[in-house]
Amino acid sequence: MIETRDLWKTYTMGHEKVHALRGASLEIEKGEYVAIMGPSGSGKSTLMNLIGCLDTPSQGEYYLNGRQVSRMNDDELANIRNREIGFVFQTFNLLPRATALHNVELPLIYNGTSSAERATMAEKALDLVDLTDRMLHKPSELSGGQRQRVAIARALVNNPSLVLADEPTGNLDSKTSLEIMRLLDDLHGQGNTIIIVTHERDIGKHAHRVLSILDGEIASDESIPESQRNGAH
Repeated sequence: MIETRDLWKTYTMGHEKVHALRGASLEIEKGEYVAIMGPSGSGKSTLMNLIGCLDTPSQGEYYLNGRQVSRMNDDELANIRNREIGFVFQTFNLLPRATALHNVELPLIYNGTSSAERATMAEKALDLVDLTDRMLHKPSELSGGQRQRVAIARALVNNPSLVLADEPTGNLDSKTSLEIMRLLDDLHGQGNTIIIVTHERDIGKHAHRVLSILDGEIASDESIPESQRNGAH
C-alpha cells in the first residue's frame, strides 16, 4: 500500500543544507498498524508529512496504493489527502464555533458530498467513536478525550485507506490516552491501516510494528510480538 524508495528531504537554511530525511526506504501493507518512533528532530514528522502528502520529497519516490505520489502537483496531492488519508493531530485542530457534527463533516464539504449525505456519514463516524450523544456540542463543551474522538471521527468520515495519527495522545492525561489508544486498536481490528507517530514508548507498543528513526535514517524496523503489545487482550 505504501512504498518509499530512497526518500530525502533537504532544507536550505542560510548557506547550509539540512538533511531532515536521508534515504528512507520502507513498505507498509494494507491493514498494518505501524508506529514511527524517534526523538525530537529525528525526522519522524518529516517522514509523516511525506507519507501524508502534506509535503513532497527532495528526491526519491513514494507510491501510495500503486500511484506515484512523489511527482504529483499540489492539486493532485490535495485530492489524495482528501480521499485516501485521515489525519489525527496532537492539537485536535477543531473549529471552536462549530459543533462536533459540523467538524466531522468538514472533509466532506471539501470533496463536494451533498449535505444530506454529509450529515449521515458524519453521524455514523461519531457513532464509531461513541459520541452520538455529544454531536451538537462545541469543542469548548467537550473534554480533551472527547475532542480527540471528534478528530478521529473526522479522520474516518471519508473511509480513508490510511489513518495517520501524529502524537495523538500528546495533550491528554494517561487515562484518556489509554482510551484513545484502545479506540485506535479497535479501528485497526476493523481493518483500518494505521500509522502513529510518537516519541512515547508506551504508545508505540500498541502498534504491531515499530520503525525507529534517528538522524533522518530508519535505524530499525521490528515487529512487536502480540504478548508484548500494550493493546493485547
